[in-house]
Amino acid sequence: MLKYANLSLLVLFPVAWFAPLLRAGLLPFFDLDAISVVTGLQALWAKDIFLALLVTVFALIAPMAKVAGVALVQFDLASPRLLPPVQALGRLAMADIFLIALYIVLAKGVGVGRIETGWGLYLFSFCVLASLALSHLAQRRSRAQGALPPDPRDI
Repeated sequence: MLKYANLSLLVLFPVAWFAPLLRAGLLPFFDLDAISVVTGLQALWAKDIFLALLVTVFALIAPMAKVAGVALVQFDLASPRLLPPVQALGRLAMADIFLIALYIVLAKGVGVGRIETGWGLYLFSFCVLASLALSHLAQRRSRAQGALPPDPRDI
């Protein structure tokens, strides 16, 4: 069951990248523009290539590499020893959620424009948290089956 939940993230992550994370507008009486991970990256590539590269790694590459790595282990195509480094990739994806939340708080605090969160923010957050939980469960299962040494914190 965990295998297929993990594989579903290969579909849900790309949906979350194109879904509206937030809607923003300069003044309260103008229409709001939808901002997604992809539209944000497009804007970043035009302005700051280094930051765009970092966000691309954290938002797109790290989560998909993590899901793929966990899937390889779950389908016995890779050693369970791959799980600890793959789990570290999931922590990188949390940086995006923090940055988005920070932008929302800052924009609302300034009070110049209007920001509303979109359903994509919740989907993206769910995908990242589900990925963390699924990789943790996969690692616990591998430890219980003896494929990984015991966690020193459990001793």
